[in-house]
Amino acid sequence: MRIFNLLLIFSLSFFAYPKPIIGTENWTETDIERFNSKLADVKEKIKTSDSYNAKIAFFVDMKIKSGKNRFFVYDLENNKILDEGLVAHGCGSETGIPGNLKFSNEPNSNATSLGRYTIGKSYNGMFGKSYKLYGLDATNNNALKRAVVLHSYSAIPEEEQDHYISRSHGCPMVNEMFFKRLEKIIDSSKSAIILNIYY
Repeated sequence: MRIFNLLLIFSLSFFAYPKPIIGTENWTETDIERFNSKLADVKEKIKTSDSYNAKIAFFVDMKIKSGKNRFFVYDLENNKILDEGLVAHGCGSETGIPGNLKFSNEPNSNATSLGRYTIGKSYNGMFGKSYKLYGLDATNNNALKRAVVLHSYSAIPEEEQDHYISRSHGCPMVNEMFFKRLEKIIDSSKSAIILNIYY
């Protein structure tokens, strides 16, 4: 009976609390709570269709300053961050107050749109290879119309820095080396990877 009680306590404690995310040692408790909420949103969406990749998802935390890594490649099966890099936000998201951003889904706003996207097929555009993004939420469903795509840009640094980086016209724009790593993941995936941009 005592062994049964110990097993019951162990199993309850094991399942009652989410496993810690590997790679978030420097995150605050609030950062982790926000991420877990957005992770749950992605997992719910993945359940709705076999066309979504259930192993890998991308997350961008716009609360983090643009000079710091805020684009995360996440392993959904092993609950850990596999890679991270810098990503620009749209110039239309600036409010004039450092660290405070605004967001828009409107054409010509040049702002970042929050929400979940699926990463579509690649094409060659003015920034070289780029990936079409399809907005899955009311907050970003104009992504295709606005030509909001995932692409690289030479002015985005590879390493973290204390000052802000270049801004885009609404696209999640990353460093060229980081883009090559993302490219390998996207091109090898047989199902659509979800990208969640949140604030």
